Amino acid sequence: MPLIIATVLAIRFPFMPTKFIPAISLETYGYYDFPFCSQDSKVHADKMLDGNHLVLTPYKIQFLVEKQFQLLCKKTLSKTDVSKFRSVIKKDYNILFYHDYLPFPASVGRVDMDHSEEIIQTEYFLYSHYNFEFVHHNNTVIGVFLQVDPSNMVNVTEDMETDVQFTYSIKWFVAPDSYDKRMEEHINHSRVQPESVVFFFSIVNSSFTILILVVCLLIFYIRVLRRDISKYACDVEDAETAENQEQAGWKNIHGDVFRFPKHKSLFAAALGSGTQLLILIVAILMLGAVDNFQPHIPGVFTNSLAIVYAFTSMISGYTSTSFYHQMEGTRLRKNVLLTGGLYSGPLLLTFIVTNTVAVSYGSTAALPLGEIIKLSLLWMFLALPLLILGVVIGKNNASDFQAPCRTAKCPKEVPQSRWYKGVVPHMVLAGCYPFSVIIIQISYILDAFWGYKIYTSYDSMLIMLFLLLITTALVSVIMTYFQLADQDHEWWWRSFLCGGSTGLYVYAYSIYHSLHLLEMNDFVQTAFFFGYLACVGYGIFLALGTVGFYASLLFVRYLYASIKCD
Repeated sequence: MPLIIATVLAIRFPFMPTKFIPAISLETYGYYDFPFCSQDSKVHADKMLDGNHLVLTPYKIQFLVEKQFQLLCKKTLSKTDVSKFRSVIKKDYNILFYHDYLPFPASVGRVDMDHSEEIIQTEYFLYSHYNFEFVHHNNTVIGVFLQVDPSNMVNVTEDMETDVQFTYSIKWFVAPDSYDKRMEEHINHSRVQPESVVFFFSIVNSSFTILILVVCLLIFYIRVLRRDISKYACDVEDAETAENQEQAGWKNIHGDVFRFPKHKSLFAAALGSGTQLLILIVAILMLGAVDNFQPHIPGVFTNSLAIVYAFTSMISGYTSTSFYHQMEGTRLRKNVLLTGGLYSGPLLLTFIVTNTVAVSYGSTAALPLGEIIKLSLLWMFLALPLLILGVVIGKNNASDFQAPCRTAKCPKEVPQSRWYKGVVPHMVLAGCYPFSVIIIQISYILDAFWGYKIYTSYDSMLIMLFLLLITTALVSVIMTYFQLADQDHEWWWRSFLCGGSTGLYVYAYSIYHSLHLLEMNDFVQTAFFFGYLACVGYGIFLALGTVGFYASLLFVRYLYASIKCD
């Protein structure tokens, strides 16, 4: 949405900053929170969900009119103003300008260090002059570049009143490229570019991991499982055969393996939320793969994410309710409340905490009241009704649970096993393989999301997601068999936890990434990083946990359908 103001002889293109951003951070502040030149009215041009609260700046640009050292304003910086500028220069903050959604950053100043003496002398300088270079084609601006002028700086090392003149220059250049290609250079410059060799290596590594799992499963099936199935493929009422059979292993728990798990409402809600989040991830990646997300437009991704999440609420309600009825659940109201709040509840809590922190620090990352109201209305009048609609459809179309074996009236006691067969060791082992598939992609995504870069390789992310789902399913099946072979029939929750443990690995790697590869020294950055990445890891946990359970369910049904049970 270009903001164009018509004049008598030319067209004036006002700049829209915008905000202050550190080099790697989600800590953003308003342009007019700092003592720059201001216009008469500080007009807010736009507000987005990602902290891009754009305001108009006083730079006056006329089409094809060049300027040299045009005076913007003269100011006398107070001690407080000097201290503010020195603080943002020290932390390497930038100003992010926008022109017709073309973003271009500008450095506030620079730090000079003198190592000639025993004590290092540090000086801070504020840039007072910017050179704007406009590239146009057919009377249309297709590119904007900004350069600082090191010869025009003001020393802000000491807290003392300082006079400064802010000036700017404008140059115009003609380019052969058309308007349709105006974003390509910017995107290519700012996007995270995975090297083709690295991406090829990640694909080969993931495919090799899956191949190893498939080969191990085939060997195990041919040498062990098929033999057990053929041995148990007889009627257990045949006394003579039953005496010769060794009543141990997974066959011995056929009367308990389809016993419904504890906490049915929570389990069904987890499946419903996980299914919704999995479809949400696939939908977002597919929309990105067909170029529905224009990365240069601020907030387009976060706004789309909120809308798609609201629309997929019906899937959550339907999946949770239908499976809850299959498990013969009777507390439908509790199930609906858990389904609606299992993921959105922690997300809302995280938002309240981070937004409060941002407001207290004066950061533009805090969502304004108007945007909060819009999100509330989106949830109340779209997400919630669709959730209830899904619950109604799921209740009316619920079928009986398909179990090839009868469930005994009295459950067998689960035998005590060694420590390495417990839930936690299984989760640690189960999450390791799927995480190795996506570790390179996670690194690139973190660099993009927390470094104000653009990562648009949606096709590669779809490929890695496909490989991740296959790996998660295979690992969950293996873990489930080992559990059943140990005569532990409580596999329902275990398969979900093992499948979702990859989300815990993602969050743990995010912590490592923040400590070793990012520079976060402020509480706002830390709160946003660990808060929202916890929500991301939790969402991955629910989505992959659902994949792990359904893969295990198909395997268990196949396994016990191949034998004769009473």
